[in-house]
Amino acid sequence: MSNQEEVEVSYDVSNDFFRLWLDEKMNYTCALYIDTDNLEEAQNKKLEWLHDAAHITPDSRVLDIGCGWGADLEYQCNVKGVKDAVGITLSRSQHAECVSRDIPGAEFLVTDYRDFKPTKKFDAVISICMMEHISTPEEVREGKHIKAYRDYFKKAHEWTNPGAYFGLQTILRNRVPRIKQHLVDINWLTYAIFPGGLSLRLEDIVKAVNPYWEIMEVQTRREHYEKTCAEWLRRMRSHEDHIRATWGDQVFDDYDRYLRTCVLGFQEHYQSLAQYSLRRID
Repeated sequence: MSNQEEVEVSYDVSNDFFRLWLDEKMNYTCALYIDTDNLEEAQNKKLEWLHDAAHITPDSRVLDIGCGWGADLEYQCNVKGVKDAVGITLSRSQHAECVSRDIPGAEFLVTDYRDFKPTKKFDAVISICMMEHISTPEEVREGKHIKAYRDYFKKAHEWTNPGAYFGLQTILRNRVPRIKQHLVDINWLTYAIFPGGLSLRLEDIVKAVNPYWEIMEVQTRREHYEKTCAEWLRRMRSHEDHIRATWGDQVFDDYDRYLRTCVLGFQEHYQSLAQYSLRRID
């Protein structure tokens, strides 16, 4: 599992840095480009899909595991009328941004999900590209990852009421590059940009949800993530001079390499993205 220091390498560069090139609500995960080419609209479509996958109603008590900068719960509360929601993150910068949004009905905590002990159970769960932080590359090589993922689903089961649904989104690793430079770049971003974590294989989820959750629906979104990363890269490059002057050449160069590698990874099927609707096994 990524520790707090490793998570903050990934997300605490600067909120203002990420604000320059993410969508206006700061979703840092795959958008859903259905009937739109606009990033802001596509991110809302992603949040709507997860809302529906989790069977959320205005009366649902909602948990967001790995809540980022608060975009999802802002959408669920302000757009969909949820009145009781909790978001957890390990990033202190993300937490500060979440709190600053002053979202009615939403509470945000800095905590490791393994230490989280809610005072009241939830009716729905959303988790967007957080599971990638659960197992390190070393743990995956040692075969320890399925148990760690299963423990995660067990906790989500313990935190929820009968009848709960779970809207989940994960990055997938599909195949290993056979081109040396591609392999070098993907290995580099794994350790330099997202230390302590690794994307999952689809079969990992299929194995790990049992006996706690039933997979009701899976959608793969590889081309949507390629398009999302390409738009992030375009927006970031449009601020190159400001980024270099404010955060230094290394930050710009690293993030340019990282986003280029992501676009390539989705183009070449090294990576994909999956969205799931899970139903609690009662």
